Amino acid sequence: MEGWLRHPQLKDNALRFHRDPKSWNEDAMVLVDHGREMPHGDPALLKTRQSLRSSDALILYKHLMTMGWSESEPVW
Repeated sequence: MEGWLRHPQLKDNALRFHRDPKSWNEDAMVLVDHGREMPHGDPALLKTRQSLRSSDALILYKHLMTMGWSESEPVW
């Protein structure tokens, strides 16, 4: 499971939601990476990483969608 959201005004800012491979299946955690796409194909700038329970990550994802964030193709 992986999902990407882009900021409504700052299109080079994105969030990546992905499963934490170190978490247990019955207590799956989701990593939320906040990063910035860099020009000229340079590697993305990872600003923050947050670990959330899957239910909390889903709540955050849905909340950001109501705030104007949009789903996106992978950014990095």
